Amino acid sequence: MTKQKWSLLGLSLLLALPYRPLAAEESASKTTSLQEVVVTAPAEQESSHAQHKMQEKEIAPLRHGSDDAVKMISHLPGMSSYGGGGVSGLPVMDGLGDDRLRTQVDGMDLVSSCANHMNPPLSYIAPANVGSITVFNNVSPVSVGGDSLGGAIQVNSRAPVFAKPGEETLFKGEAGAHYSSNGDGYGFNLSTTLANSKASMTYTGSSAQADNYTAARAFKAPAAASNGASSTAADEVGTTLYKSYNHALNLAMQGDARLLELQLGLQEIPYQGFANQRMDMTDNHSERINLHHQEQLSWGLLDSRLYREHTRHSMNFLENKRYWYGATNNAPGMPMETEGETLGAIVKAEINLADHGLLRVGGEYQRYRLDDWWPPSGTGGMSPNTFWNINNGQRDRYDLFGEWEKEWNPQWQSRLGLRSANVVMDTGSVQGYNTGATYATDAALFNSSNRSQTDHNWDATASTRFTPDNSKTFDFGIAQKTRSPNLYERYAWSHGTMASAMVNLAGDGNGYVGNLNLRPEIARTLSITADWHDPGKKWGVKITPYYSKVADFIDAAVTTTSPAGGATGSYKVLQFVNQDATLYGIDLSAFMPLWSSPTYGDFAASSTVSYVRGKNDDTGGNLYNIMPLNGKLSLDHQRDNWGSNLEWQLVDGKRETAAVRNEVKTAGYGLLTLKTHYDWQQMRFGVGVENILDQYYEHPLAGRYVGQGSTMSLSTGPQYGFNVPGPGRSFLAEMSVKF
Repeated sequence: MTKQKWSLLGLSLLLALPYRPLAAEESASKTTSLQEVVVTAPAEQESSHAQHKMQEKEIAPLRHGSDDAVKMISHLPGMSSYGGGGVSGLPVMDGLGDDRLRTQVDGMDLVSSCANHMNPPLSYIAPANVGSITVFNNVSPVSVGGDSLGGAIQVNSRAPVFAKPGEETLFKGEAGAHYSSNGDGYGFNLSTTLANSKASMTYTGSSAQADNYTAARAFKAPAAASNGASSTAADEVGTTLYKSYNHALNLAMQGDARLLELQLGLQEIPYQGFANQRMDMTDNHSERINLHHQEQLSWGLLDSRLYREHTRHSMNFLENKRYWYGATNNAPGMPMETEGETLGAIVKAEINLADHGLLRVGGEYQRYRLDDWWPPSGTGGMSPNTFWNINNGQRDRYDLFGEWEKEWNPQWQSRLGLRSANVVMDTGSVQGYNTGATYATDAALFNSSNRSQTDHNWDATASTRFTPDNSKTFDFGIAQKTRSPNLYERYAWSHGTMASAMVNLAGDGNGYVGNLNLRPEIARTLSITADWHDPGKKWGVKITPYYSKVADFIDAAVTTTSPAGGATGSYKVLQFVNQDATLYGIDLSAFMPLWSSPTYGDFAASSTVSYVRGKNDDTGGNLYNIMPLNGKLSLDHQRDNWGSNLEWQLVDGKRETAAVRNEVKTAGYGLLTLKTHYDWQQMRFGVGVENILDQYYEHPLAGRYVGQGSTMSLSTGPQYGFNVPGPGRSFLAEMSVKF
């Protein structure tokens, strides 16, 4: 990145906060609204030390034009996403992502049931159905959740709406559509509510689809593939297409101090390409049921939840990829099947202790079951048996927590919390496609091993908030957080190049083998936040430095037990191993008004800057997938019902890469985006342009490009030395109407 760009980025420190368009609240105040009661978030969220809270009005501008819920939080300082499919990005915060974050959807701790984590938790809620988002930093309270190292993300559907007492039956709804020119992507959404003062029923449905997008310029793509694989244009990024459908039904009843909700969810993804994985999603079907009870009692708040989620997931090759396994194999493809079930129960209470503060206590239970099997294909190496990657995988978690919050005086507030978790894991015996040496030795060793594991984990957090006056706030926090390995990290068993390449949570093209001896990760984190702002919140500057020391961080090392361990190509067979690590960094944000005029409207600026450094203390190398120095500078405009946002995203070149994974370096870049919308009565019209300058770039966290051509071999497959290219210029349009 040029010095001029970083000079501008440095100046932006005087400006911004996470994107909060002026249009959100001001335009809403000019729209006619029905007489209704919206159920607010639980008291736990309202009184927590959340770094960012976004409610309905702030979320509305982020919904339209987005098919992936992860994009709705990517503007926050320290937030980004690992590469994935078009509706399945993986959130990352301050260098920690995927399972290392506690990600909850409608209070449910969902689990990704895929060896490539193609169906992460946030992929199960459509942006059109998001009603609130709460993000906690690395020192998140124990009451928010455990089994993680970093921050927490809580995404909730739109809250149930009831008519006011004595009012007639309420009927309302919203319909919308959006389009993006790059990839010819489009989507539709519909939400309807029927309610009286006691009962409410809301349906939300959405669809989204897109073809492969194009990069800003031609890149060194592989030669056209044979054996039926589809070639692409020189600038087309292979297997980035997708199609998805989401349906949700929320039934709610309320009393004077009681709320009862039943949420039903259904998702169908017929296909979704993954340009950084050797396989693609050919079907993903999910059903969810979520029963929630909340009641205000004389002593405080009681909150309980019971939920079940079932996923049926399939993988194979989409048209841009072809199978490669030697001339003797006539396999038409490589079918892979996964079935996962999560059953969870949560009971928690907030007890008012009068002058002694607030006590939160609770218990959680999560039962997870996983089967991962690959049916035989052809007459060569993938026959005649079914390959069992995970057979009756079990991961059960039992948690208890207690948390005490006390406001000592108007200036000082503190919080102490402790969580105990027992994680019990096991799996059945496995087998390869056949009894050849490639599979037999590994399967026999795995089957004869003790596979039952029990981890006894402890989390502890302590935080203090000091508010000397109405223009300054200082937060100090320290935490120990623990995460047990997932089923793939412990139980993926085959060292074979083809089989191990199917287990990849990193998108780096390498093959991975599990480790029965893995220990839980333990992160000890210190975080400080200083917030200076105008008493009326017209301007503000926030800075958050943090430091984390992680014992037994689950990284990777080249295997030594298999001849394939030193794969001769660009990729390797790696094994998950425990090694110590250190992460530290800083997040900055600011916002300020620029100019206000009755004629031209109001102008404001905002900006964020984030930096994180991750090191492996055992090897002295760098951690994988660490976002380089980056920032955003935004200019917001609001005039009556017309709102606009101009954003410039700047990302430094990535030079500190993980050598063990052959992580590639990426160049710095700057992306310019303009969006504008107009509200007229109950309608909203919006247009925009993403990547206005048609800048070619490779996102530092997008993963290695294996999106087309021969995908299966680690040594003679696609040896592309670059990350997945980002999309070029795209014109956007969206429209919605409320009724």
